[in-house]
Amino acid sequence: MQQRLRTRTGFSALVLILLSSATLAAQSQQVPITLAVDAREAPRGILHAQLTIPVRSGPVTLLYPKWIPGEHGPTGPISDLAGLKIRANGKDISWQRDPMEMYAFHCEVPAGVQSLEVSLDFLTPMATSGFTSGASTSPFLAVINWNQLLLYPQGRSASMWTYSVSLRLPEGWKAGTALPVDREEESGIKFRPVTLETLVDSPLIAGRFFRSISLGEADGRPHSIYIVADDDPSLEMKPEIEGGLRHLVTEAGALFGSRHYNHYNFLLTLSEHVAHFGLEHHESSDNRVGGDVLTGNRAGGALGSLLPHEYVHSWNGKYRRPAGLATANYDQPMNTELLWVYEGLTSYLGYVLAGRSGLWSPADFHSRVAQRAAALDHRAGRTWRPLEDTAVSAQVLYSARQGWNDWRRDTDFYDEAALIWLETDVMLRQKSNGRYSLDDFCRRFYGGTSGGPAVVPYSFQDLVAALSELVPYDWNGFLRERLDSTAPRAPLGGIENSGWRLVYRDTPPESDRDGGNNSQRADLPYSLGMSVGREGSIIDVIPNGPAGKAGLAPDMQIVAVNGRKYSPALIRQAIKEAKDSPDAIELLVANREFYSTYRVDYHDGERYPYLERDPSKPDLLDEIIKPVAK
Repeated sequence: MQQRLRTRTGFSALVLILLSSATLAAQSQQVPITLAVDAREAPRGILHAQLTIPVRSGPVTLLYPKWIPGEHGPTGPISDLAGLKIRANGKDISWQRDPMEMYAFHCEVPAGVQSLEVSLDFLTPMATSGFTSGASTSPFLAVINWNQLLLYPQGRSASMWTYSVSLRLPEGWKAGTALPVDREEESGIKFRPVTLETLVDSPLIAGRFFRSISLGEADGRPHSIYIVADDDPSLEMKPEIEGGLRHLVTEAGALFGSRHYNHYNFLLTLSEHVAHFGLEHHESSDNRVGGDVLTGNRAGGALGSLLPHEYVHSWNGKYRRPAGLATANYDQPMNTELLWVYEGLTSYLGYVLAGRSGLWSPADFHSRVAQRAAALDHRAGRTWRPLEDTAVSAQVLYSARQGWNDWRRDTDFYDEAALIWLETDVMLRQKSNGRYSLDDFCRRFYGGTSGGPAVVPYSFQDLVAALSELVPYDWNGFLRERLDSTAPRAPLGGIENSGWRLVYRDTPPESDRDGGNNSQRADLPYSLGMSVGREGSIIDVIPNGPAGKAGLAPDMQIVAVNGRKYSPALIRQAIKEAKDSPDAIELLVANREFYSTYRVDYHDGERYPYLERDPSKPDLLDEIIKPVAK
């Protein structure tokens, strides 16, 4: 196991560091780098960029952003950079890619040259996976991440370079972003100069079908949601969803007690042709979902799974940031071992705010907790890979294939850490006799004084100290036990001590019945121990479950169930019938071009996770999601 970070960041020393950095940035301010982006060909997947970079004569290295904040890995999509040309005074300047660092370009600036003119294209991908390196355009919309369209000179921090940016869009398109706009003209949008750090932290969405909804002011700060879609009807937002988002803003303010942004914009892209995910930023969030999310019956459930999480990151991840992730530049590798705080605590608080805001009902909250707890309680990989290692190795786990996910372990620092933070919340309430909760920790650790975007790094020991100051206890031992554990069971103490227990029933939760996925896939982890996708393809298998013991594996394809052509409904019916029969379930399976019959010896019927009330203990779980804003 890697050496853990033990250095404590003193607040007074940190203030001096931040002030010194700001002073250096002001002293080193030169002519801004200009970036002109032409997105008029976005509908066919090409973005054009022109940069003017002030330089001095001699060797210069230009860098393409590699380690993208929030993506926790070297995910800069350099393979889609094309057409790179460097010129000065009307003449081409040759460049060479560094043979060891693919994101670095070296050139020699002739004497007397004061600026380089750089042109490049970004070819937007088609694959709907890969975070911001995935699909980001359709014929009617585009999501622009500026880091894909620029180079920066090596040698200074991102906060010490200033960029002056302009953007041209297809005719009739409108845009939304947290970047400050200087003016809008027929030729495009001109933004006020910002640091490279702010630019990369401020994506933009644009499209033919665009809507802006004000969510009102909170603590003197305006909040909005900008929406783009592939057609106009998809933009319609139900009043109860808009109301839930307004409540989200007020409940987040009550939770943290301060705001570290000047304004906040939720950016929402509705399309089947872009990668679906969320990415946090200081004053905005990049949220991409299916085209029918707002108009569907489960809009609150879908948005409640995403928007509160990304919004919480403005405090946890952007403002307070693990020291290993508070890097000065985009070529500096990140230490991700504290992602169980960055992402895990954010997951838990996202659940809580989804409940407090009304985007989720209490039943939605219970269902989400039950599903996550059950999945982790059946995770075979936890017997060899401790939770902290899932955070340390995040950059490889994010891109891991789905097959054998249960044995490998996924990015469990999201959901398992959420269970740990639930347990922490319950313990704070119990040990203080109801005087304190995790809300109080959030106000102390993430609150501070309201203001514009800032970064305040922290270490593991800072976290332990803050918990101990609130409620004295061996929080170091409590957390280390869970982070280092290779026990086969998930940490369910938060559920069990909050007056509930994890149980299994033979009918799926209501939220699963109307989601539309049952006709295409069969998630059977708690019965047969496997998940089956389209046309019978096996997505994953729990190694020690019934399917695993029978010899089934990911990437096989179920052709028939008990002699009949496979369908999700048929395999569920076979599970029900096997409960009252001594016969095994027979599956005809294709393993590439080879066919075999597998006998799955299982007789306990369908099993779906639920939370069941334990009347012997106080109900703290529902207490946690009660609204607190006044």
